[in-house]
Amino acid sequence: MPTRVVRWFRALMAPYRRSIQLKLILTMIVLSVLPVIAVTVLAAEKSRASMETEVVETNMSNMKWTGIYISDQLDRLNQLIYSIQISPDLSDYLNEREPGNLSSQFNAQRKMLNTLANVYYSAGSHVIGIQLYLKQSQSLFTFNGMQNDITTVNGIPPQYAEMWQANKDYWIRMSPTDAERFTLIRSIRRFEDQKQTGAISLDVLWSQFDQTLGLLGRGDQHQVLITDTDGRIMYPVQARQSPPPAGVLTALRDVRSGPGMIQTAGHYVFYNDLGVVGLRLVKIVPTSSINHSAFLTMLYGIVVGVISILLSICIAVFIAWRTARPIVHLARSVQELEMIKGPVGQPSTRPDEIGLLERSLHDMAGRIREHIQTEYSINLQKKTAELKALQAQIHPHFLQNTLQMIGSMVFSQKPEDTYEVIRSLSEMFRYVVREPQDMASLRAELDHAGHYMRIQQRRFPQRLVFRVETDERAMDIRLPKLSLQPLLENAFQHGLDRKAGAWRMEIRVEIMKEDVWITVCDNGNGMAPDKLEKVRAKLENASEEPIWAQGSHIGLSNVASRLRMNFGVNYGVTIDSEQGVGTRVTIRIPFTSAEEGDI
Repeated sequence: MPTRVVRWFRALMAPYRRSIQLKLILTMIVLSVLPVIAVTVLAAEKSRASMETEVVETNMSNMKWTGIYISDQLDRLNQLIYSIQISPDLSDYLNEREPGNLSSQFNAQRKMLNTLANVYYSAGSHVIGIQLYLKQSQSLFTFNGMQNDITTVNGIPPQYAEMWQANKDYWIRMSPTDAERFTLIRSIRRFEDQKQTGAISLDVLWSQFDQTLGLLGRGDQHQVLITDTDGRIMYPVQARQSPPPAGVLTALRDVRSGPGMIQTAGHYVFYNDLGVVGLRLVKIVPTSSINHSAFLTMLYGIVVGVISILLSICIAVFIAWRTARPIVHLARSVQELEMIKGPVGQPSTRPDEIGLLERSLHDMAGRIREHIQTEYSINLQKKTAELKALQAQIHPHFLQNTLQMIGSMVFSQKPEDTYEVIRSLSEMFRYVVREPQDMASLRAELDHAGHYMRIQQRRFPQRLVFRVETDERAMDIRLPKLSLQPLLENAFQHGLDRKAGAWRMEIRVEIMKEDVWITVCDNGNGMAPDKLEKVRAKLENASEEPIWAQGSHIGLSNVASRLRMNFGVNYGVTIDSEQGVGTRVTIRIPFTSAEEGDI
């Protein structure tokens, strides 16, 4: 696995090792983008932290004032109880000295019920019932919308017994029958010895706090609760059915009193104690909610950061490209330097070191070209002299055989047949001894080859079949003079001379894309593979050999050398041969139209 990673890394970094421009662009991008990315990330995080601080401070302030307001509401309920405690009617009822006087007891009870009625109707719609328990007389006064009576109870009612057992004087108890209400209980103590003589309770609807709690419950994911100090949910009822995540409320057991905030794994928990009644106001805000609140602000920062990054990349690429362009141009100039052709364009006018280097290279290349051209001109003049000397002669064996054939035709053939051979030989002499041009048209070369083959067909009338296929578009292209006849001579000398049966020869001219292919085929003896490889190797090195390398006639290497000298190393002669089947020699030259010159 590490080896694969190393190979992958090397392949990825390969273009940068080979190009100073890519290195500079990458460096500029890194230097310009990294600070922008860092600033963008820090700005986004700062924005989120600022939003978090704002949300925390806002909720802390809201929890403080909401706690004060709910405590005031509880204090008003407590004041209702206190108004009953200090009522003269209650004092008269407790101080009744004549228990046997039914009329007096009835009046005291009636006054007590009137007092409860006054408190009930003055308390508002959220107080739905009042109870007064007097321990000495075992009396239980009940006043609500459905009941208005006095009962005698045996023993202390459970809610009061439980409060006194816990040694409390002020208690809020969940209603066992209706989850939408609670009971606020307060003990009555004798002033002289502080002994518990009874209790007063109010049945109150939790809904009286809804409006106040609604001020805190902004956001669908926020939860606002009223709990006791142990973390049990008192209100709202729905929160009991779908409580907060485990551990959120239990974390509040050990917090100090008063408003505060703790942070759990995924939540911010705000709390505030509600006076001395043992209740606590709690608001639970998911961390994701705060992040969502900061999302728009962060989004704007990220958008600005991305735009800045893209702009930085563009500027970095432009600066790196402008800085490295002269170096790349200089490198390409060296890579593509052509020592044969003249210099292209003007030397650089840059005033810096790169311009000085380009001008020095331009001057050096010019001097090298002048030297090469001088040497090339001398060599070309030598080769031209050799070629002209070679053009001035025809293969002596061919000339001897042709003259013998003419002598025999004078006595055995018609005069016009003899004249045809003499005329073909004359045209061949005319083509080679006339003031030669270095280049000739393909049409002239094919005419010269036709005269040569016409004489050979007269020598071997029953055996030789010759065919020419041409493309008229290629007839005016120029190629070195005497390029085709040597291929025909080689075919006769090495391919057909010792072959029995019919001889077939063909010249085919084709245009393929931007090149002209001239193929000379025969059905001679062909060559063995080892000999074919030697011939091919000789053709590959043809441009390194002198033109006068074939004795008394122009050979394949001579033709290949002249083709490469005129058209470049991508052109020349190729050969394919199969022993017993025949040989195919192909000349490849560029397809450039030119008018046929004088020959």
